[in-house]
Amino acid sequence: MPRRKRLRIAGLPLHIVQRGVNRARCFDGDGDRCLYLSLLEAMCARHACRLHAYVLMANHVHLLMTPDVAGAASVVMKHLGQQYVQAFNRTRSRTGTLWDGRFKSSIVDSDAYLFSCHRYIELNPVRARMAVHPADYAWSSYRANALGQACSLLRPHPLYLSLAPTPAERQYAYQALFGAAALKADDSKSIRDALRSGLPLGRPGFVRQLQEVLEQQTQLGRDGRPKGRKSARSSIRETGV
Repeated sequence: MPRRKRLRIAGLPLHIVQRGVNRARCFDGDGDRCLYLSLLEAMCARHACRLHAYVLMANHVHLLMTPDVAGAASVVMKHLGQQYVQAFNRTRSRTGTLWDGRFKSSIVDSDAYLFSCHRYIELNPVRARMAVHPADYAWSSYRANALGQACSLLRPHPLYLSLAPTPAERQYAYQALFGAAALKADDSKSIRDALRSGLPLGRPGFVRQLQEVLEQQTQLGRDGRPKGRKSARSSIRETGV
């Protein structure tokens, strides 16, 4: 069965997960995690992607980023994966890949699911019983987003900035998102299903618009889009998706 075509759209958040081959460990220690984050920061800056949230687990990673150029996230993940594996292998005299095939991803309807994805990602260590609270886990974006810890890697999404007018108030509002009912079971299932299938995570109208965009992308010829047809990105923005 052919692989599902990835949607290549600029300006929409993308939830990405990449797992170790056979669920093997991707990180042996803090040095590996620091290297991965350093490479991730460099790749995002080089290829016009803004990272909003992340978590590094023992055998997989979750990232939430917005590509400013169509297809930029795929370029980031390609070069990040290659450079990290090369360095990992070099220090261990090993060969072969660490990753279980290509990464999984899902475009996110920011108005409906952006903060659900934030919570899903940063609560991962709590669900895995590696931490009682997300602040207890050092290798996620929670401390930066909720507590103001300096992190040059992150670029806040406009919806995060709209939580409150000052950094301290934003952090307080963000902490409140992680209360007793931090993430509904239905939202968790929707996030997992979207990642598994590669389909968009969003409201029905959002999904319909993206399906139309994908049809436009497959119809565009080598000489550019047909006259009178709007770009995929502008069509989404103008319909308010």
